[in-house]
Amino acid sequence: MNPRLNQLHPYPFQKLRELFAGVTPNPELTPVNLSIGEPKHATPQFIKDALIAGLGGLSNYPVTQGSEALRQAMVAWAQRRYGVTLDPATEILPVNGSREALFAFAQASVDSSRHGRRVIISPNPFYQIYEGAALLAGARPFFLNTLPDNGFRMDWSRVPEDLWEQVNLVYVCSPGNPTGKVMSLDDWKELFELFDQHGFLIAADECYSEIYFEESKPPLGALTAAQQLGHGLKNLIVFNSLSKRSNVPGLRSGLVAGDAELMKQFLLYRTYHGSAMSPVVQAASIAAWNDEAHVIDNRRQYAEKFAAVMPLLKDVLQFEAPDAAFYLWARVPGGDDTAFARELFRTQHVTVLPGSYLARDAANLNPGKGYVRIALVDSLQACIEAAGRIVEFARETA
Repeated sequence: MNPRLNQLHPYPFQKLRELFAGVTPNPELTPVNLSIGEPKHATPQFIKDALIAGLGGLSNYPVTQGSEALRQAMVAWAQRRYGVTLDPATEILPVNGSREALFAFAQASVDSSRHGRRVIISPNPFYQIYEGAALLAGARPFFLNTLPDNGFRMDWSRVPEDLWEQVNLVYVCSPGNPTGKVMSLDDWKELFELFDQHGFLIAADECYSEIYFEESKPPLGALTAAQQLGHGLKNLIVFNSLSKRSNVPGLRSGLVAGDAELMKQFLLYRTYHGSAMSPVVQAASIAAWNDEAHVIDNRRQYAEKFAAVMPLLKDVLQFEAPDAAFYLWARVPGGDDTAFARELFRTQHVTVLPGSYLARDAANLNPGKGYVRIALVDSLQACIEAAGRIVEFARETA
């Protein structure tokens, strides 16, 4: 087997199961799981109907590039959302969820036969796929801590100057997981200027881009920033997904868009990788990308939960309201995130994720230590109930 597999860390939820091993939660309380970023809102009926109507596609092998109708729907969405015009033939592709594509892109882009340009930068804390993708591509991860003292930004000044010439790929996540931080136009300008100097690739993970709190203020996206700054799509690939936007995590449907030359090479890789999207899933995806009403209602539900939960938790946990996404990144009393999560589960039957499980030791610290990630994915009532139990737990253990 590939010896690089031995470098992989257990996934955060495996660690969580091990943390809870032997713990019996209070059986009198209904469990509330706020640990995993899995949307729980109902999948819109029209998407289910489109899936059923597309079942005839089961008799056909899918084309890796996807149907023209799907690519046109995705391009039209990008135009509405980001104000950019993409070529449906060369600058956009369907993928089986952003997770699959984020991993695959590193495998396609890293030249493991060379000693140069084999470093991949990612935020820390981070989505663990970035690390696994780097390691299995034969690259070395460099974890850039995102800390409260700079508003959880990626502070590029903390990257050693002599490392840049070894950097092949930079993962950015905006809105951030787990912090909810959105990159500003100045943030993008700084990153593009570094690209001008060093020529690395940029993978922009935007799977939370449609979960925000003011309809008139959608988060800035990489495509818009690139256009406004005159950067163009050179060496830029953007990843998005229907999972959070449309409450279809089981559909495994997303998109990648960006630099036509990179997309050409990535399509070649994907043709051999066997990652073509089922025609049935394509039919449902077309319906989802073409509709915004259900996305607006989805945002409304998340906004209601944040408005209800944050005032309840503000006196017992330290946190800032996120710019976007559906997480609260909260500092816990006492600073022991694993003990907090374990005892909260035992006494209150509420599950949250220790922040240290989402990060690695870098620059002499684990930037997730002392935090928990709270995913407000369950119903409004369940989230309010969980918040009340967290308050009770925190006050009892103070």
